[in-house]
Amino acid sequence: MRQIRIEKLTLNIGCGDDKQKIEKAQKLLEKLTEGKPIVTNSKRRSTFGVAKGRPLGVKITLRKNKAGDFFNSVLKSIDNKVKGSQIDNDGNISVGVKEYIDLPNVRYSPEIGMLGMDVAVTLERPGYHVRRRRVKKAIIGKEHKINKADTINWLKQRGVTVE
Repeated sequence: MRQIRIEKLTLNIGCGDDKQKIEKAQKLLEKLTEGKPIVTNSKRRSTFGVAKGRPLGVKITLRKNKAGDFFNSVLKSIDNKVKGSQIDNDGNISVGVKEYIDLPNVRYSPEIGMLGMDVAVTLERPGYHVRRRRVKKAIIGKEHKINKADTINWLKQRGVTVE
């Protein structure tokens, strides 16, 4: 029950208000993950002048084996190095990939151009599904929660250097 595993991996490409860039980002995420990405919209009018409901980016969520495989390829692209500031207090990891061609076995596509992405990895332990019950908000014990130190140990077991 103490074993840490990947719950989900979320890929996000922020595009701003550019519709062509959003289409390219959709093609890229479909190419990388073989899934259907979702266009994210603005929730309210921002200080940047973007109106409510306008498309701002594209994201896709991977789970189970696909998430683990993609995370391994992301680690290879960043030379198996993660900064301590990229891990939050709940043990989640957020990494940026500057260009998608940095990922192994991915070739440049002229129709897509050059795009980077954010990769957010959410970790969990077995039994975490209890907290998602609708009947009553379950409380998970402090020993069962994942913290930054647990994530660092988990990464080191996988051969990742944490700076």
